[in-house]
Amino acid sequence: MRTQHRADPTAEQHSLAAVAAVDLVKVYGRGDTAVRALDGVTVGFGRAEFTAIMGPSGSGKSTLMHCLAGLDTATSGQAMLGGTDLTRQGDRVLTKVRRERIGFVFQSFNLLPQLTAARNITLPLDLAGRRPDRALFDHLVGVLGLADRLGHRPSELSGGQQQRVALARALVARPEVVFADEPTGNLDSRSGAEVLSFLRTSVRELGQTVVMVTHDPTAAAYADRVVLLADGRIAGDLAQPDRATVTEALQSLAAPR
Repeated sequence: MRTQHRADPTAEQHSLAAVAAVDLVKVYGRGDTAVRALDGVTVGFGRAEFTAIMGPSGSGKSTLMHCLAGLDTATSGQAMLGGTDLTRQGDRVLTKVRRERIGFVFQSFNLLPQLTAARNITLPLDLAGRRPDRALFDHLVGVLGLADRLGHRPSELSGGQQQRVALARALVARPEVVFADEPTGNLDSRSGAEVLSFLRTSVRELGQTVVMVTHDPTAAAYADRVVLLADGRIAGDLAQPDRATVTEALQSLAAPR
């Protein structure tokens, strides 16, 4: 397996990472039934970089993303968003951070059915009491091919169109990082490729940081880097991945030890 291992992020390196985990531990349950979903994970995700998190089922990849995004509470360790330790923040601050500093793209789109595409896109800004950057809004709508769909509600859009609305919503507030959780899971191959290509473009042209959880080697090949997890621990790090190297790495993790 061709891997490139990176040094664990130090305090000095936190300022260089958009988001980082430092000795992150997450335990569900207590006593004999306790499950250690994350077991001392330390990893940083660079600014303006597209990183995929992969691993076998139950490896902790979604738990890691949820802790880094402030959606779940770590048992111990640090989840750093820039210079902010999310593990030390209360619910009120975390809500503000998720609204103003983080963008989300989910497998299930998570659009509000009663709102038009345009209103769904600007919803995070509306909640924060901010006006959209019109030039950025128009750019996103144009690149994503949504100009003639802005007045439509989600039920009037295809799955691919709904996910493109979700992408615009995630990016319109210029977040520090976009977390994408299986963003192509409910899409056909063509729509999935369009979504992944746009995530790639947002990194290259907008300087966006993207962290994506996926099980699909084809999707992971769009990333600059793949971080591998197994049993709640970092198990490898692939630079400039392609489908073949990702598949080989995953097969290696699944092999009996």
